[in-house]
Amino acid sequence: MLDWQVVSLTLKLATVVTIGLLITAVPLAWWLSQTQSRLKNMVASLTTLPMVLPPTVLGFYLLVCFSPNTLVGSGLHSVGIGPLPFSFSGIALACLIHSLPFVVQPLVNGFESLGKAPFEVAATLGCSPIQVFYRVALPLAWPSIFSSAIFGFCHTLGEFGIVLMIGGNIPGSTRVMSVEIYNLVESMQFEQAHQLSAMLLGFSFVALLLAFGLNHFAMHKGRV
Repeated sequence: MLDWQVVSLTLKLATVVTIGLLITAVPLAWWLSQTQSRLKNMVASLTTLPMVLPPTVLGFYLLVCFSPNTLVGSGLHSVGIGPLPFSFSGIALACLIHSLPFVVQPLVNGFESLGKAPFEVAATLGCSPIQVFYRVALPLAWPSIFSSAIFGFCHTLGEFGIVLMIGGNIPGSTRVMSVEIYNLVESMQFEQAHQLSAMLLGFSFVALLLAFGLNHFAMHKGRV
């Protein structure tokens, strides 16, 4: 029988991480697309690093960083956050960090594709940089933002290595669909593993179809 608790926990994780990604990635991508700062390459490299690191390596260092004995871990604990290892909050934060480059990069491309003209016109009309961001950039870039949110959601649905390193395999807390599929295959329960895998496959395909369809619609509308 399908474990719906695993499914609901996975959807909850993906939703929480996607919201966190939008809050973090949109302003970061805007800054990267517009800045001339010397720190741009450094920030871009740090942001993209989780994309090229093996999840086990990233997970190991995050596990060490989240430990109560470290400066970060003790600081989070002092403000009432934690302990993060082997908790839902821990895997949510780890998944956010791991998925960040998969959302930031499409957003940077989306902002850059708008060109400089709309923002320069807004600035000449007296808009502050913050007003340009909220009143011009966000409305124009909404297809890229929506697509990036879908990519982040789908990427989080399939997280495995980073979840296992930070959260382990705790039922009702950190056991998500990807981990459960591993458990089912290991115990040779292939039918249930197929059900969960097919669910992830189908949902991801529909979500990506929606994202590409939205981009096509936005491009077609822009030509009209």
